Amino acid sequence: MPNDFNTPPPKRSPLVDGIVRAERLLQIAIILPLSVVIGWLIGAGLDKWLHQHWIYVAGIVFGAVAGFVEVFRVVQNYEKQDS
Repeated sequence: MPNDFNTPPPKRSPLVDGIVRAERLLQIAIILPLSVVIGWLIGAGLDKWLHQHWIYVAGIVFGAVAGFVEVFRVVQNYEKQDS
């Protein structure tokens, strides 16, 4: 069977489409809080290691920025796939 890249993908059932959409929303909802927590943990670890008391704030800010960037990237990717 030849592999033709111009053929459209097979249609999915409505149930599978609903599950895929729920997974997309769940992924977007988890990215931002998780990135903030990871930034906070890394900042707190650097605070203890370097004997400082401000690096955790930079970690939280960096995590939030990284989370927003990832959310926007994921949303743009899904919009391209849907169209």
